[in-house]
Formats: sequence, structure tokens, C-alpha cells
Amino acid sequence: MGLFKRNPFGHILFIKKWLIRIFGFISHRRYRGFNELQIEGSEIIKKLPDTNVLFISNHQTYFADVTAMFHVFNASLSGREDSIKNVWYMWNPKLNIYYVAAKETMKAGLLPRIMAYAGAISVERTWRAKGEDVKEKKDVNPNDTENIKIALADGWVITFPQGTTKSFKPVRKGTAHIIKQHRPIVVPIVIDGFRRSFCKKGLYMKKKGILQSLVIKEPLAIDYDNDSIDEIVEMVEYAIEQHPSFLKVIPLEELQEQEELNKKRQWEY
Repeated sequence: MGLFKRNPFGHILFIKKWLIRIFGFISHRRYRGFNELQIEGSEIIKKLPDTNVLFISNHQTYFADVTAMFHVFNASLSGREDSIKNVWYMWNPKLNIYYVAAKETMKAGLLPRIMAYAGAISVERTWRAKGEDVKEKKDVNPNDTENIKIALADGWVITFPQGTTKSFKPVRKGTAHIIKQHRPIVVPIVIDGFRRSFCKKGLYMKKKGILQSLVIKEPLAIDYDNDSIDEIVEMVEYAIEQHPSFLKVIPLEELQEQEELNKKRQWEY
């Protein structure tokens, strides 16, 4: 790799590699040490092609979620299965991983601006501004969708299709349009425990001893020609376990199982 080789967004890969290394080494104990990250399905990562892969996930913090994914993806590519043991997998990270983030979030301070260099695709949210829903929805910026297209052509893209860290908010149709237009392999991820571990931004820890979980599912079976936008939206909602039906009555056996997991997630005062 040439010292000044750049990716399609003009980022120097040498600098990006070192940023990922530094943030990886600094953040590792947040997922293996102070808190534990329980991983399932990481063997799926090694089977994926190098480009045109879209990861969809529920969202709990601005940065801790995507940081955990960088750890898991690189650990899996280095031969670890459902484990991020030994952070040296971050020494030679995959450099064509991108994540979709709100432009206002990535400009909110020096640290987010630095982190953006590691792979952010900054987009203008059409339905929210300054953390609040807006009454008049803005038009989609065509540059945003073009940048996602460029990122998919170059590698992997992580997106949070609800566009918010609040649970059970509707999936935005923009994700479905991207799926239908660019036909990526769509890999669902379901996370939990991050909201209890970190502040909303995911930069600072709130509690130690929290059990976090990250489950990678098999790619979705999508009929790109015949599935409608609404059908894809519903498929995504079920895949990331954010469909309204998940709020309905839960069987007693599942409640008991969840209660046992919650005991592990409790913290000591």
C-alpha cells in the first residue's frame, strides 16, 4: 500500500489505518474487560465478498455500536470465531468498512470529526434536526445516496435503518430504496446492552460489568425485482427485531430466559 494511497472519498489509507488501530486498542477493554461482549454468528463475516455488503442493525448509541462491529468484523477476518480475544487483530484492519452517520453528529466536536475519517458516510437526516423530529421533512440530498453507492462499490457499509437510538421506531424507507437499487448482500445485526453500558453518544462508559450482545444473522433472501419497498421495510424490521410485533406478549419461557440474562447485565452499586 502506497504511503499516500487514498480511498474513493479522498481519505489517506495510511492515516485511516492508524486511526482504526488507535481507536481499536483504546476501546477494546470496553468490550472485553470492563464489560463483556457476547458474540454470535461471526463465522458469517468470513463468507462475505469484499464489496457490496450492507449491514443493517438496531441502534443504541452513536459510536459504541459501530465500534463494536469494527472489532467483531476484524477479529472474525483474523480467524477468531465469536471472540475479540487479543486485540492485535486490529493491527491490520479491513480499511473498506464504512458506516452511515448523521452529519450533525459527526460535526459535534473534535473527536467525532476525527472518528469520521475512519469511515463515516455523513448524511443529512431529512426527518430530524438537533435530536428532534421536524414537522417539514427535507428533501434527500442526492450526494448522500451517491456516497453510499460509492461506499458499497468499494466495500462494506453499516447502516442503522431506524435513524435513531430509540427502540421500535419505524425503519426508514431510504434503506429499502438503497437495497432495491444497489442489490447488496444484506446482513442483519441485533445488538443489546450498549444503552446500559455507555452514554448516548457511546464515547463514555456509564457502568461496568454489563453483558453486551451482538448477533450476526444470515443474509436476507431478497427478491430485488419483485419485493416492494414496503415488503423490504417489513423484512428489515423483523430482521433487526424492531417490528411492532416484538412488543406483544412474550411467552413465559422466554421471559424467564431473558430474566436470567438480565441478572448477568445488572451492575453493582
